[in-house]
This record gives sequence, C-alpha cells and structure tokens, in this order.
Amino acid sequence: MLRLRLGPADLCRIRFAERLHPVGITLLARQALRDPAAARTLPALARTDAAATAAPVRAAAAALAQLLPARGPLPDFLTPLAGIESVPAGLAAIRSTPARRIRAELTAAYADGPATPLRRRFVAADPEVLDLFGRAVRTWFDAVLAPHWAELSATHRHHVTAAADRLTGGGLAALLDGLHPDIRWRPPVLEVRTWWSGEVSPGGEGLLLLPSPLAGPRPRVLAGPGAPVLVVYPAALGSTGARPATDPLAPLLGATRAAVLRRLGEAGGHTTTGLADAVGVGLSTVSEHAGALRAAGLITTVRAGAAVRHRLTPLGVQLLGGPPGALDV
Repeated sequence: MLRLRLGPADLCRIRFAERLHPVGITLLARQALRDPAAARTLPALARTDAAATAAPVRAAAAALAQLLPARGPLPDFLTPLAGIESVPAGLAAIRSTPARRIRAELTAAYADGPATPLRRRFVAADPEVLDLFGRAVRTWFDAVLAPHWAELSATHRHHVTAAADRLTGGGLAALLDGLHPDIRWRPPVLEVRTWWSGEVSPGGEGLLLLPSPLAGPRPRVLAGPGAPVLVVYPAALGSTGARPATDPLAPLLGATRAAVLRRLGEAGGHTTTGLADAVGVGLSTVSEHAGALRAAGLITTVRAGAAVRHRLTPLGVQLLGGPPGALDV
C-alpha cells in the first residue's frame, strides 16, 4: 500500500492531466496487450495490433516486448511528465534522461528477467538502442494507437468530466473516493494500492490525476522531487472507447493520415494545433498530412486570425461515408 500524505498546499493543487501522454500511453498499451487478460478488455486495440502485420510494425512490437518489463511498473524515465504534446516531444524528454538514472531504473526493472544483449545495451544508455526504442515507439503508435487516439482521448475527457461532477456534488472526498476501488481517501492520507509500498509527501506540489483504460490492473504512481505526484488509474473504456475495428482507410492513407481525416469528420472547428493534440503527433507532422489531404481534394484550409483551420470538402465527407454535399461544421 502506498500512502500519499497530503498537506493543505497539496489539496489545493489536485488537478487532472489535460490530455493523454502519447508516449506513456503507447508503452502502457504495448505492455497491456501482452497480457491475455488485459487484452480481452481492449478488444479493438487487440484486433488492430493483430492486423498490423507489416514487417516494420512487427519488428517494433518485438523490440518493445524485449525492452519493456512484461508486467508491473515501468521505469519512471519512460513515462515522463514532459513531452505530453506529441510522440516526438515525449521521446525527446526520454532522451534527455541522464545515463545514471537510466542505468539505475532499468537495472531494477530487469532484476527478475533475462539479461539479453539488447537489454544490456539499453541499461548502458547506448545511443543506438535509444534510437531503436524511439523508432519502435513511433512505428507502433502510428500503426496501432493512432487510429484509436481520438476515441481514447474522448474516454479520458469523459472520466475527467465525471470526476468534476463528483467534486461539484460531494466535495473533495467524493472526488478522491470515486477515482478507483484501489484508491481511498483517509484524511490526510490518500491510500493507493499500487505496485510498491511506502509513504510519500508531495511537499506542496499536489497530485496530477490521469484516468486511462490502459493503466493496467491497478493504479500506477510516479513520484519525484519538485514535481506533482502522478497517479494513473484504470478507467473503463465504455461507449466512448476505441473504434471497434481497424480503420479501413488506414491501408489507403496510412494510419496517422486516416486518423487526421477522421478527426476532421467530427463536429467543431479544427486547428492544426488541435489536430496534433487529438492524433498525438507534432505540428509539423500534422501540417504535412494536412497538405497531402488538401492536395487530394479532401480538405480545405483557411486562416482565421492567428490560427489555421481545416475543414472537410464534400469529397472528404463522402470518403468517410457521409452523404454527398454534407459538410463538417
């Protein structure tokens, strides 16, 4: 049992992560899909993973399977608080980790597993293996998670909204006690049944809460000096979960470009920044995909003040299965 002793300053700084972390969620998803019991709770993702048979995707999955612990906590440096805006930003945060910390955390993570040559090089912070890890994350994210990213993000927003309703109706106790059965508020201590035990005082930095359908069977906690304590807890996918089958547009457009087009098919105005957040890639990547979709006559782009907004054309609507002449508004 982990006991988080919260002082008044911590209680004033309890907040939710504004969005899912693309790299952190990728690693949790890769780990979850290796567990048959967890995979059964994520049928859409499991089907997409099984259908991603291209050699680079299978090689990426194999590399991640070897470099990540099969179950339990991930090394903290692989789930940084920084880099939440995109996969490249998250990987940059990981690459900035000091080699001494990489060695210490991976040595502990691999204590009960085989010491393969690739793992030894990862422990040594070998730049080639760090590059291999980054390529594997990007490849697997694009093939498996990108088609579901908008739906996973919607699930996150749904649970945050529900938590806000509990806070409004019942106060802080209702918020904290309603997060997950393995999280209990015993003032002034928040008890979390996680992968490790002890007592932590955030020291006024507060808590950063993240509901995720890919957290695994129990909450995960990341605590470090000078930063809020991150609590990632399991959240049901429910009706707002991932699309139930592989996107049929992915083989035609590529998974990420198809995800951008799907996002544009949802109601609301869509800026380049908003698309990057929703799909989990960088601004330059979204701009590249938008340019290709625009060249194909599937979207239009206009400038509105400082922002650039994208909109489906009638052809884009038809490609997504909408009636001719219907437009996103």
